[in-house]
Amino acid sequence: MAINLTQKERMLLEDQKSHEQVCIQKYQSYASQAQDPQLKQLFTSFAQAEQQHLSTVNQLLSGQVPNVQQKQQGQQGQQGQQQNQQGQQGQQQQQKQQGMQSATASAGATSQSAGSQKDAELCNDMLMTEKYVSSAYDTAIFEFADPSVRQVLNHIQKEEQEHGEGIFQYMHSNGMYNLK
Repeated sequence: MAINLTQKERMLLEDQKSHEQVCIQKYQSYASQAQDPQLKQLFTSFAQAEQQHLSTVNQLLSGQVPNVQQKQQGQQGQQGQQQNQQGQQGQQQQQKQQGMQSATASAGATSQSAGSQKDAELCNDMLMTEKYVSSAYDTAIFEFADPSVRQVLNHIQKEEQEHGEGIFQYMHSNGMYNLK
């Protein structure tokens, strides 16, 4: 389905394109910096999803509305499985950390703590980034006249929220996000 974008719609999509490029760069960079293999995998997975978002935004900018419903159904199943695995791994990691904390501090435990601190900083930055990007999609959704484009943008926004949720769950299960 071909669409004609207004100047404002095109400007909003160009902003989202820029946001997606930043997300891809950050996730790829942070995946290489993360100490925890689980976090590396999470960031790598989210970088791939952001690459798909960028492709979708580029399609919209070229005047084409991609069909996200088929993609959405397949990705929901994969993301649900990933989040379950990450939650289980996070609980195991938290139990492991609690055991380490009750043991006497050693040089290995100190370096693990430093690695965990660095991972927490990476997670905090990506959580803030996801909050901002999701908010920007929220604004853009209300600015588009074509319902099919709004649906596509809503789909991306939902995935951005899921990324934020995945990061939050990782942080919470690893003692990096205190709810008290």
